Amino acid sequence: MVLLIKKFDDFILEFVQDNMRRPIMDKIMTFITALGNGGTLWIAIALYLIFYRGYKLTGIAVLMTLIVSTIFGEGIVKHVVRRVRPCNCKNNVQLLISKPISYSFPSGHTFSSFAVAGVLSAQFSEYKMIFLLIASLIAFSRLYLCVHYPTDIISGAVFGLLCAKLMILFFNCDYFQTNMLNIFNTNINLH
Repeated sequence: MVLLIKKFDDFILEFVQDNMRRPIMDKIMTFITALGNGGTLWIAIALYLIFYRGYKLTGIAVLMTLIVSTIFGEGIVKHVVRRVRPCNCKNNVQLLISKPISYSFPSGHTFSSFAVAGVLSAQFSEYKMIFLLIASLIAFSRLYLCVHYPTDIISGAVFGLLCAKLMILFFNCDYFQTNMLNIFNTNINLH
């Protein structure tokens, strides 16, 4: 099974590197991946929501989701699995970004992006496809830049969506609704 996963990862990664790398794509993917660095895009959206009347709690939900996904992905799973990144295993890789120092599995950019996209999609369902497209582009940029394997990306997306579901349940639970809504004096209905 492990050998099959390795063959799948190598095939997809080499296909992307051999067939999709172009100077314009290099610039686009470098920019897109930077949106996910440290949750930059998601923090900006959260701050906008916090200071925009009526969406304060949604902004806080986004920030908390980002924190939880980072703790779980970067702080726990990566240190349990300890998978070496493809850019550290392959000699002929020309990195377009600084070499990441953490482990590869799962992709933290993908994990946090899908987690936040899931929470935002629950609140703003009319923009669901946009949130998921942004998360998918950030995920693909990590593969394109050869800092993650496809299974790192896939697992990051799955973990992220599961994290989103758990955070939505938390934000909709009676305890949270009773105590936090009094503090923030606002309403939220995450589906």
